[in-house]
Amino acid sequence: MELRRKVSEDIKKWYKSNNKALLIKGARQVGKTYVVRNVLKELGNKYYEVNLIESPEAIDVIMKTTDIDDFILGLSAIKDMPLVKKETVIFIDEVQKCKELVTRIKFLVDEGSFRYILSGSLLGVELTNLESAPVGYMTTIDMFPLDFEEFLQVTNITQNIMEHLRESFFKRMPIMDTVHSKLMSLFRQYLVVGGMPDAVSTFAETRNLNDIIRIHNDIINLYKLDFTRYESEDKKLQLINLYEKIPAELLKQNRRYVVTDVKKGLRFDRIEDSFLWLNNSGVAHSVYNATEPRVPLKANIKQSLFKLYLSDVGMLTSLYGMDTKRRIISNDPHLNGGGIFENAVAQELKSKGFDLYYYNSNRLGELDFVIEYLGGSFPLEIKSGKDYTIHSALNNCLANEQYEMNEAFVLADCNISSEDKITYMPIYMTMFINNASNEDVLLENITF
Repeated sequence: MELRRKVSEDIKKWYKSNNKALLIKGARQVGKTYVVRNVLKELGNKYYEVNLIESPEAIDVIMKTTDIDDFILGLSAIKDMPLVKKETVIFIDEVQKCKELVTRIKFLVDEGSFRYILSGSLLGVELTNLESAPVGYMTTIDMFPLDFEEFLQVTNITQNIMEHLRESFFKRMPIMDTVHSKLMSLFRQYLVVGGMPDAVSTFAETRNLNDIIRIHNDIINLYKLDFTRYESEDKKLQLINLYEKIPAELLKQNRRYVVTDVKKGLRFDRIEDSFLWLNNSGVAHSVYNATEPRVPLKANIKQSLFKLYLSDVGMLTSLYGMDTKRRIISNDPHLNGGGIFENAVAQELKSKGFDLYYYNSNRLGELDFVIEYLGGSFPLEIKSGKDYTIHSALNNCLANEQYEMNEAFVLADCNISSEDKITYMPIYMTMFINNASNEDVLLENITF
């Protein structure tokens, strides 16, 4: 089935607003190629598409040809698609195979005959030292798996229900009980399916969890293949070990990633670049420790202390196995679901453009997440059980006037209620927490 994505509106906005090249970054299988094709077709554009893995000969044409007519001739020889000056958009996929193209793009943009879209996997890794080169010539969009709001398009949730939820969030008023019960059921479905487009489409068609697990395992194997394809022999084994350890670390009470759990005596500074690789590639999300939970949070970061979440919660629950998925769907109260809930929140907030932090103090306790939101430092506590009203660390931090925290959310399986500075929110309402820079990227243009 055709899945509508919020990022489509960002691509349309780029096309209408400027002549820069567009770079779309994201992990493998999040739907980059699919979205670009659909948007260009919807806009009625002529476009030329070339994949640098399937057609490596295109690299020489793009990088070495200086005459525009020779450039057109060379691309036409590779693929029989029309190239019309001032009309055709050239879409270059799998651009990680030629990362130097990012520095070349400013010359192509200046020449002005065509518009350019670049996309690929591992760009956060491959372009680390090059991404600033084409300043003023390229717009960058990060792409993620479907968030929960996008996932709802394959359900029977109506626009009226969405409006009721949105109003409840912003007015901090309770949700109708039947609506809340339905949304929690759908959220648990999201935990087992996740947001990878192939998994969501398959779920919509078959509802077969075995099919979902197979899709997730195939994607995970692709990620591991990328580790081996783009890194040295010693580093690829390290990346695989660190990646495979994430689910176990999220079962612990404090979720913090402990490097000695991977290998006794291992020091963080020896493998720091591998953690950065996982984060920059988009296959995992790092949440760093903030030594003080006040803005600017980035100024208080301690990078040697962090939590690590998978890029997709459905893939996480697939790694835990079918029994875990069944227990999630049945809302088993004995399930150790804290890490799963946190992974879903981390994934959602990252897709909204938030930088994520956590805070831990021997004196005050630990906050699951701290973000910059509504003009200040904003704590989020994630609760998977029924004891969601117990949160001493949150109380301690809210009482500290130096932190200037005006409000906090406790996200749990609960309806909306407020007590002093704390608002209890259903965990699925994370979909309405928007970064100020992204508040115009909502779902008004998508109807259910």
